[in-house]
Amino acid sequence: MREVDVVVIGGGSAGLAAACKCKEEGIENVVVLERDKELGGILNQCIHNGFGLHTFNEELSGPAYAERFIDKAKALNVECKLNTMVTHISKDKVVEYVNPEEGYVRVQAKAIVLAMGCRERTRGAISIPGYRPVGVYNAGTAQRYLNMDGYLVGKRVFILGSGDIGLIMARRMTLEGAKVLGVAEIMPYSNGLARNMKQCLEDFDIPLYLSHTITNIEGKERVSGVTISEVDSNRNVVPGTEKHFDVDTLLLSVGLIPENSLTEEAEIEMNPVTKGAMVNESYETSIPGIFACGNVLHVHDLVDFVSAEGAKAGESAARYIREELKSAGGFNCKAKQNVSYVMPTRINVENVKDKVEFLFRVRVQARNATLNLYKDGELFRSIPKRHVAPAEMEKLIMKKSDLEGIKESFEIELVVD
Repeated sequence: MREVDVVVIGGGSAGLAAACKCKEEGIENVVVLERDKELGGILNQCIHNGFGLHTFNEELSGPAYAERFIDKAKALNVECKLNTMVTHISKDKVVEYVNPEEGYVRVQAKAIVLAMGCRERTRGAISIPGYRPVGVYNAGTAQRYLNMDGYLVGKRVFILGSGDIGLIMARRMTLEGAKVLGVAEIMPYSNGLARNMKQCLEDFDIPLYLSHTITNIEGKERVSGVTISEVDSNRNVVPGTEKHFDVDTLLLSVGLIPENSLTEEAEIEMNPVTKGAMVNESYETSIPGIFACGNVLHVHDLVDFVSAEGAKAGESAARYIREELKSAGGFNCKAKQNVSYVMPTRINVENVKDKVEFLFRVRVQARNATLNLYKDGELFRSIPKRHVAPAEMEKLIMKKSDLEGIKESFEIELVVD
């Protein structure tokens, strides 16, 4: 059985950033395992621009952003195996994979970085009455067909869900000559970034129906129409609010789920809110030496933040190999009122160099709210927030000195007037 220093599972933005950082930290034997035929992950089908403003201080397309990290990995001589499916990881960090060239292989790693990304929720995950005709696609699937295969999936389109992929596809389909009749969102607010709302819907006069959902799909062989209805505050359909649209295609943009079958199989402790692993300040999971980063950990808004998180996980994997990390001890990080989750979920101050970057999402959309921070149940600091929304990741940076002395918990809550 081959022995390596670090195995990175996933060759997207998080995995490539993690592998490159490991090499920069002096870890020579780093292997990236990617199941697709090329590196880059989902970025390869995201031909629109808007990537790289934080990482490279310029606006790039998805493939151009991926190319920067692919070139960096090549320059650092990172070993990358394509068409390689990881089938199992164990608690003692044995990775099993298969590919056409080598067949079945087992590798013993000193550290593992999980960077498998996320997947879209399917129609089966939500309740929509109607038949199962041709013409119902996940938005990301339609994006891949159009941007990579040159195939337009429909001419008259309706979109369910206002996530960023759905908003971007509303614009993309319009630019290719399709008619997008509207976007329905079950929540009373959009789940996409404000810039995508403006650039993808408002600029093209595509209507957004908030507090609405699909209540019927018509057509047996091919979609022929959809009906949407308004929902109340409990998400119950309001009778008499039906609106009908004649369409040949329905795109679903109803959320993303971290791709964590390998994580769960390894019996790593999972976060019930994010559906990703529970990690500490070093992005280390409940199994020492196994780290998680990017969208497999929690779904991000921007790929720049995914890459930054991957680099931190890569640095931590290098520190683990050099025996610089302490896995035990520390305090928990918790979400309180109006906060969905806090990442990381545990902090060992001894592992912190100078600061900790907390990422979290709120449950409500609000203006002029207050962020309260608690140390061991006592209010430590209040921060005014002019605007917060569930669709936008919040970031909080705490100095190491502010975290020293905490014994049990650090908590974040949002108070709305």
